[in-house]
Parts: sequence; C-alpha cells; structure tokens
Amino acid sequence: MAIEKKGMSAYEAERERTVEENKRKMEALNLRHLSAAVATYAPKTPSPMKHKRRRVIEAATPVPSPPRRSRRLAHLPEVKYADACAEVGEDSERVGRWSPRRRSGSIYLAGGGGGPISMKARMEAASKAEELESQLDPQFPSFMKRMLHSHVVRGFWLGLPSHFCDTYLPKNDCTITLVDEKDEEFESKYLAYKKGLSGGWAGFALDHVIRDGDSTVFQLIKPTTFKVHIIRAAVGDDDNEEME
Repeated sequence: MAIEKKGMSAYEAERERTVEENKRKMEALNLRHLSAAVATYAPKTPSPMKHKRRRVIEAATPVPSPPRRSRRLAHLPEVKYADACAEVGEDSERVGRWSPRRRSGSIYLAGGGGGPISMKARMEAASKAEELESQLDPQFPSFMKRMLHSHVVRGFWLGLPSHFCDTYLPKNDCTITLVDEKDEEFESKYLAYKKGLSGGWAGFALDHVIRDGDSTVFQLIKPTTFKVHIIRAAVGDDDNEEME
C-alpha cells in the first residue's frame, strides 16, 4: 500500500490508493500492449456501406375526363364550341351577341326578352300575387316571392323565407318537386342549411321564361312538393307615364 502524504485528507488518500490499484490491474492484464497491437494490425479498408437504390418516379400521363353535363342536357348532342367559333369567322357583330358581358345579350335572353320591366309593373305583379295567395286554400301553406336578377338570370339561387322553411320543410337536404300550372313536374335540390333551391330551379325558371320583375306564389301541396303560380309583370310600362 502507498504511504499517505502529509496534508492529504482521508478522501484524497483513498482516491490515490484506488488509482494505484487500477494501474496495477491494467499492467497485470497487459491492456496497453493489446490496444497498441490492435491499432497496428487492424485492416485499413473502411466498412462497407449499404447501397441505397434511388426510387425513380415516372411522370404520370393525365387522362382527360369527360366534361360534366346537366341531366337535363344529357340526351342532347354535345356542342363543340371550337367548331361553332370557326363558323362565326370574323363577324364581330355576331360574336358580340355571344359575349356574356353584354347586358342586352345576357339579361334579356335569360329573362325572356321583351325589354325592361318598370317598377310600377313590378309592384302590380306583386300585388296580384298577394291577392292570389289570399284566395288559396289555407290548408296548404304558401308564400309570395318576387323574382330578382339573381333568381332567374345569373346564379339561379332561390332563397326561401326562413320562417317557412323552419316550420314546414325538411331539416335535411332533399329533392323538392315543383309543379307548374299545367301540372308538369320539375325536380329541384333543396339545401336545408341554406334554406333555398339550387339545382333544378334554373331549369324550371328558364323553361317557364320567368323574368326579373315577375312574382310567384309557392303553395306546399305535399311535404316536398310546391305548386308554383307565376304572375307576369307587364313589359314596356314606363314609370314616366305615372308621373305625367
């Protein structure tokens, strides 16, 4: 055992003895010579690495899908607009009539034509619709709706009275049948969370040439069936005549 040096604490003396003991054990096992031999005779070639194969992704060729068409137009022949434009040629007047930006070519074509409808004619149509509604059987709930630009020209979204929907119509989306005055039926899509008619209403409005300014009366004759009465507004009635 090594002799403790003067001034060393008991801890330091114990640590010194442990270090000396470990040195003697390493000499006995000849570890220093063994590590030097391994470093001398070890192969110099690096360890082989795994070869990673690169994944080659071939460019996918897009497959053209057929255009979506309305069920109302499914039986009609497909229109090729490229051929139609080629037939038009350089006739600017004819091309102009096709432009959706022209007010007269879009609004009155979709609204049935015949010129603008005055405010007086709109009010008269609404008054007649209210009178008609008052004469209907109260057993079947009904409401009057004035037709606007967004209902029958662009958008074709028909919002229904909120209180009417909450009271009488289903709480989930469903198909609503619209019956005209000739008892012909048209299906439309009712969106419960938006409280209005979307798909199918456009076909009904265009087929019956409903215009911006007309009024309608919807009578619920069945849980999901409306009888629709159309009251036409007079065309060409100038508001200035009333002022004179």
